[in-house]
Amino acid sequence: MTVIRQDDLIDSVADALQFISYYHPIDFIQAVHAAYLKEESQAAKDAMAQILINSRMCAEGKRPICQDTGIVTVFVKVGMDVTWDAEMSLNDMINEGVRRAYTHPDNVLRASILVDPAGARKNTKDNTPAVIHTEIVAGNTVDIQVAAKGGGSENKSKMVMLNPSDSIVDWVVKTVPTMGAGWCPPGMLGIGIGGTAEKSAVLAKEALMEPIDIQALRERGPKNRIEELRLEIMEKVNALGIGAQGLGGLTTVMDVKIKDYPTHAASLPVTMIPNCAATRHAHFVLDGSGPALQTPPSLDDWPEITWDVGPTARRVNLDTVTQADIEEWRPGETLLLSGKMLTGRDAAHKKIQEIFDRGEELPAGVDLKGKFIYYVGPVDAVRDEVVGPAGPTTATRMDKFTDMMLEKTGLLGMIGKAERGAVAIDAIKKHRSTYLMAVGGAAYLVSKAITGSRVVAFPELGMEAIHEFEVKDMPVSVAVDVNGESVHQTAPAIWQVKIADAAKAS
Repeated sequence: MTVIRQDDLIDSVADALQFISYYHPIDFIQAVHAAYLKEESQAAKDAMAQILINSRMCAEGKRPICQDTGIVTVFVKVGMDVTWDAEMSLNDMINEGVRRAYTHPDNVLRASILVDPAGARKNTKDNTPAVIHTEIVAGNTVDIQVAAKGGGSENKSKMVMLNPSDSIVDWVVKTVPTMGAGWCPPGMLGIGIGGTAEKSAVLAKEALMEPIDIQALRERGPKNRIEELRLEIMEKVNALGIGAQGLGGLTTVMDVKIKDYPTHAASLPVTMIPNCAATRHAHFVLDGSGPALQTPPSLDDWPEITWDVGPTARRVNLDTVTQADIEEWRPGETLLLSGKMLTGRDAAHKKIQEIFDRGEELPAGVDLKGKFIYYVGPVDAVRDEVVGPAGPTTATRMDKFTDMMLEKTGLLGMIGKAERGAVAIDAIKKHRSTYLMAVGGAAYLVSKAITGSRVVAFPELGMEAIHEFEVKDMPVSVAVDVNGESVHQTAPAIWQVKIADAAKAS
C-alpha cells in the first residue's frame, strides 16, 4: 500500500498553481509562435507578439501571465491501493494548497472567488474553494491535474442538447462566432460529447488538459471519428476569420480537443469550453516518495520576439485629450496612452449606478468628466512593483452600464478587452465616445506601462476597487470609433472572405 502524506499533497498543489501562474505550457508557446509566423493580418500578428513577449516576461519575472489568475479546477484519480497519512479530507488538502499558492508573498495571485454567488457575492480572499472532480481508480498512486481557468474564457462556455441526427460540426461553427473575442483567442476548444448534460461539461473541461498535437494528427491522418471531427472543426472555425483577439486573421484556434462518453439513444449532449491565451494547467503524480514538484522549463524554449508599434502609432495625452481629438481616431489605429485614467469593473459600475439612482454624488476621487475608464481588476503589487499584472477584462459585461456612464459622468472613452455589444455600440455612437482595446493575455506587459497606482474609491471591493492609474505609452487599438464602427465586426468579415478566396485559389 502506498502512503500519501498530507503535506506532500498540499505542497504539490501549491507548487503547481504557482508554476502555472507564470509558465505557459511549452506546447502552447510553440503553437502561438507557429501561428504568429504564418499570420498575414498585421493586427492579429501584433496581438500574438504581445502575448509571446508577455509570456517570456512572466517566465523570467515569475509573475502572473494574466491578471485573472483563475478559478482552480482539479481532476483527481485516487488509486484503490492508496492509504493516507492525513488529518484533513482530500478536498480540504487541495484547498489548503490553493490557499497557500494564491497568498504566496513572492507572487501574490488575484483572489477572484466569491461565496453567495446569487446574493452578497463576498470574496473569499484566498481563491478557495476549488472545483474538484474525484475518481477512484485501480492502482497505488494519486494522479492530479490542476488548471486555473480565467472568467473571460469560462464565461463563453456553450452547452446544447442536440438531436442524435444533428451535426456537431454545424453547431460548433454556428456557435463560435456568438462567443465573441472575450475568450482571448488564439486558444483551444475543449468539446465534450455524450453522457448527460453535466458529464459533457466535465469532459470538455478535462479535454483542455491535453497537449496540443493537432499538427501531428494532420500529418498522420485521423484514425477514428473523433479525430476526424477535430480536424474538420479546426479547419472550419479558422475559416471564420475571427483571428487573434477577434481582430481578423488566419488563426482563431490552435487545437480542438474532444472527449466522449456513451449516451442515451435519444440524446446528444455537447459542451464546448474554450481555453484562452493564458492557458494554464499542470499534471503530477504522488507515489508516496514525497511531493511532486514541477520542473521549470528553459527560457530557450521561448522565441525571441520583438514588437514595435512603429512610427504610425498616435501618442495620446489622457490629461489633455479632447472630443475633437477622438473624432480623428479610426478603427484599428494603434494609440500609445500616457497620463491618468480611472479603473472600474462590474461591481464598481453597479455601485455608481446605485449612487445615481439615489440622487447622490460620486465619491470625490471619481471624476470621470473628459476621462477614460479602464476595465481591469489588477493583481496586488509585490516588492517594488507599482501594480501587479493588469490586463483588461471582458468589456461586454459593462455594456448595460455604458449609456448611463457616458450620459451622467461625462466619460470620454473606455478601455477593455474584446468586442462591444449592440447596446454599448449604440451608446458610443449616440455620445460620440470611443472604445479602445488592450490585448487580453498580456497583463504583465501592460503593467509595465503603469507608472503610478492608487485606490480612489470603493476599497471594500478589493481587486474591483476604483484605482487611478498613471500610464506611459500604454498600447491600445481603436476598437469602436465615434461613428460606432467596430473593428470586431469589420475585420473578421474581411478575413473570412480572404480565407475563402485563398481556399478556392488553391
